[in-house]
Amino acid sequence: MNAPRSSPTPTPAPPSHKDVPTRPVSVRGVDFVYPQLGPEGGGVPLILLHHLTAVLDNWDPRVIDGLAAWRRVITFDNRGVGASGGSTPDTVEAMARDAVLFIRALGFDHVDLLGLSMGGFIAQVIASEEPQLVRRAVLAGTGPAGGPGIDKSPHSPSGTS
Repeated sequence: MNAPRSSPTPTPAPPSHKDVPTRPVSVRGVDFVYPQLGPEGGGVPLILLHHLTAVLDNWDPRVIDGLAAWRRVITFDNRGVGASGGSTPDTVEAMARDAVLFIRALGFDHVDLLGLSMGGFIAQVIASEEPQLVRRAVLAGTGPAGGPGIDKSPHSPSGTS
């Protein structure tokens, strides 16, 4: 005779990027908002830097949730963007400085960066100016400072807007 089978206990689904509340961190008197997903213990966090005119809600939750299944993922709105306070910086370099201050305010000594479009410009500046902070950088839909056609971008890495 077969023993009765017990049904497996369902594992609760982890929270989704679209459902995780944002929290603030103050950087030099300016509140930056961010959600954080994924396991908090150990490992190098992945900081996502978004494109021009984007806010936190522009990240595809399926991408964020997939990444957060195996590592800590943090997205944020830079100064003057979305729900973050202050005035929007005029240059990519200033945005990169803000991102570094944000990362340091969270207490991280090493991060991985994923920069999309203008976020790629920002990631390149961070990696160049703070190489000890960046373990790896993934650049998507972006280009190098001085590359062909980059000067036509509204926020080119050359500092013009």
